Amino acid sequence: MLNWLPENISTYGAEIDSLFYVIYYITLVTFILVAAAMVIFLIKYRHREGHQAKYTHGHTGLEITWTAITTIVMLGFGLMSAPLWSKIKQDVPPYDIQVQVTGKQFNWEVLYPGPDETFGTEDDVQLENMVHVPVNKVVRVILTSKDVIHSFFVPVLRLKQDMLPGRKIDAWFEATKPGRYEIPCAELCGFGHSGMLGYLIVHTDEDYQAWVNETWPEHVSEMKAELDQGSES
Repeated sequence: MLNWLPENISTYGAEIDSLFYVIYYITLVTFILVAAAMVIFLIKYRHREGHQAKYTHGHTGLEITWTAITTIVMLGFGLMSAPLWSKIKQDVPPYDIQVQVTGKQFNWEVLYPGPDETFGTEDDVQLENMVHVPVNKVVRVILTSKDVIHSFFVPVLRLKQDMLPGRKIDAWFEATKPGRYEIPCAELCGFGHSGMLGYLIVHTDEDYQAWVNETWPEHVSEMKAELDQGSES
């Protein structure tokens, strides 16, 4: 099997890749058969002196057969992919952290709910073009847009979701490898579209906790105070 897709660090990425390769190889076989038929017809029905071309009205049985085969294959793809898309798009599992990403011309606004895990409160923190998450944790991503249609695309996660103005769309992922990965916009959104790029930072548990402590130092102080009170009592 060819291995030319981007690196996969998603728990559901392998299933998407398998489905993609099934489609790819069926398409490849179809292309080879069609190309071979074209070459055969070009040779067999090439121009020859004394040979008069004849017009054909087609073959009804052959056309029905070809249409039926194509329909069956497409329905098969739909039935085969339905459980996977349901798992990814509809059934968001219990999540460990959540973050809201808002697309606008031409960057990503990333909003964290803070230690209280509630959006719209004083401890919310907004970043630009940087999404920090821990490794091996389920992350809920709330996607929306301020202006036009954008598309949140993280190739290594096999995650791609359009973002619509006025709507909030849930997505989720679980990254399995620490690192820094690109988040381009995959929907033409204006003259600055090509420069709309963010980054997903997947931390180890220790590094993520250190980032949380640095981002919400007052929360760390409150926790220490609570621990001190508990030890004194």
